[in-house]
Amino acid sequence: MRLARRLFTPIAALVAVVATAASDASAFDYPSRPVQLIVGYAAGGPLDTGARLIAQELSKRLGQSFIVANHPGASGIIATEEVVRARPDGYTLLACSSANAWNASLYDHLSFDFIRDIAPVASYEIGGAVMEVSNSFPVKSIPEFITYAKANPGKINLASAGPGSAPGLYGELFKVLADVDLITVNYRGAAPALPDLIAGRVQVMFEPVITAIGSIQAGKLRGLGVTTAHPIEALPDLPPIGEFVPGFEGTGFQGICAPKDTPTEIVSLLNKGVNAVLADPTIKTRLGDLGVDPFATSPAEFGKFIVGFTEKWAKVIRAAGLKGVP
Repeated sequence: MRLARRLFTPIAALVAVVATAASDASAFDYPSRPVQLIVGYAAGGPLDTGARLIAQELSKRLGQSFIVANHPGASGIIATEEVVRARPDGYTLLACSSANAWNASLYDHLSFDFIRDIAPVASYEIGGAVMEVSNSFPVKSIPEFITYAKANPGKINLASAGPGSAPGLYGELFKVLADVDLITVNYRGAAPALPDLIAGRVQVMFEPVITAIGSIQAGKLRGLGVTTAHPIEALPDLPPIGEFVPGFEGTGFQGICAPKDTPTEIVSLLNKGVNAVLADPTIKTRLGDLGVDPFATSPAEFGKFIVGFTEKWAKVIRAAGLKGVP
């Protein structure tokens, strides 16, 4: 029995050393096969557009394919659950966004805690939305809109992409801070709302800049202002709404997250890769054309940002009594 114990101790130690070495080698060789970047929304939307741009550039810089996979459903919850359950080896990543932070307050019984169960890797863009109205609506500025809304309470329809969407939350914040009575009309996304907005069946919507630019530049809709604290290069004639509604600011972020316990070496490699992409002047220009700003952070900074963002919007969500649609 003593001999067996004496033999077991060095063998166990050797196994531990080999396992550690294998783990280190795995992290050092990363990525040695294609990486999947999961997007919780359909192709063609703002999150998908940003994810594909970053994935394409990471593929060039890290010498391995980064493949965008669209797994839409439940405001991104399905995709997030998939990544939370995935092996923490860096080969299954999440294109995370503002919706993940909002969902923490919109849904009471999630199977995960986003802040606890996800490892922030890298942020890559931050941007806002445009407050836009149909061309038939008789206002051409934010002050005119507020004056008209106060004179016509409950008679203006505000299109929303759903209670947990950027258009919905920015609209609720505007209603509170501008003290106006607008009727919220929920759609299953911003795209289905656009035909009704253009036709004047609903009168106003807060649409992400990245998708709003085309309709505004084509003259199909009239932009009144932007939700960011500063003017947007792609739409320089539109003032920040906060200039007329003190305290109003609405921005959303995009980034990459991984399952918790993903090796630090992998997180660091990905973070450096994303930040190198954002430092490229060509990429900066492309993001500017989409109406968003590059948003480079360290993993720790990104994690701190997500916590603060979640807390800020939780107050808005609770004040408005919003709940996510099952």
